[in-house]
Amino acid sequence: MTEETALNTDPDTVQPVEPGQSRGVVLLIEDDSAIAEEIVGELMAHGFEVRHEETGDAGLTAALLGEAHVMVVDRLLPGMDGLSVIEAVRQRGIRTPVLVLSALSAVDDRVTGLKAGGDDYLTKPFAMEELMARVEALLRRPDDTRNTTLRVGPLSMDLIERRVWRDGREIELLPREFRLLEYLMRRPGQVLTRSMMLEDVWQYRFIPRTNLVDVHIGKLRRKVDAPGEDPLIRSIRGTGFLLRVPD
Repeated sequence: MTEETALNTDPDTVQPVEPGQSRGVVLLIEDDSAIAEEIVGELMAHGFEVRHEETGDAGLTAALLGEAHVMVVDRLLPGMDGLSVIEAVRQRGIRTPVLVLSALSAVDDRVTGLKAGGDDYLTKPFAMEELMARVEALLRRPDDTRNTTLRVGPLSMDLIERRVWRDGREIELLPREFRLLEYLMRRPGQVLTRSMMLEDVWQYRFIPRTNLVDVHIGKLRRKVDAPGEDPLIRSIRGTGFLLRVPD
């Protein structure tokens, strides 16, 4: 995370908020005062209320109040570490979405963070734009995001191991294709417009004139719907796409 990235907030990318209106409460648990100050400023610029705690114990106390819409938790904290905070929150049945921050970037570290109850994982250093995109994506997720496996008809998806199967046949997907299929599988049978996908999968704040969605859907369809298999991904003329739920 560079100083230029942290301080350069483009007003055209900030979603307007009416005076006195809040987009939600974010609980930030981060002991690095410099990083915390930048995150708090960015969140507030985007219309969020922020509660900041510097230790795991104080963060857990705040989390148990149940007032936060999203939690941003540093993994390494004084006292109780971040993963212990998340585990304690989940054990008490609190389902608040959690973004884990960590300087540990290995796959095993990411998997450990997700298994502890985190919903997303962002490694340091990071761009503030990416942090904001991930926070907003967590806010848009359906309530069933705590499930680690998605199933729609013959498709199954392991959200932790990032693997997909169709009737036992493993489907090798690129990261963007995985995110696109996850988006479809969370909304089976629902017509999804190109604009919705550009906003939710690509995190675009404006809708450009592009065939990006069609290109990626085409590649995804060739992998999911192999020759001879009943097509699951369907185009809706003039509207978008849907993932069909087999009878």
